[in-house]
Amino acid sequence: MNGQITTARLPRDTRNKLVALSRIKGKPKSDIIKESLDLYYEQEENEMDSLTLGEPYFGNYSSGENDLSVTYKDRIKERIKTKLTDRKAPC
Repeated sequence: MNGQITTARLPRDTRNKLVALSRIKGKPKSDIIKESLDLYYEQEENEMDSLTLGEPYFGNYSSGENDLSVTYKDRIKERIKTKLTDRKAPC
């Protein structure tokens, strides 16, 4: 996989742990860093609240009416009333 190069400054202790883990696992340091970042991203994604996860979709399908959550009961009553009125109308 061809990836972009990113440089990060690590404290000596963190770097020493990375080098040791690389030797123990027999993996390149870059692979350990990539795996660690993948786990971090997965953890962060799981911790996001529903508002944050849905944010890209909010407002994309707007009806233009801002009070739908407040007036939904009145709207349902009106629709039922209209249906009942339509049924009673002579054909």
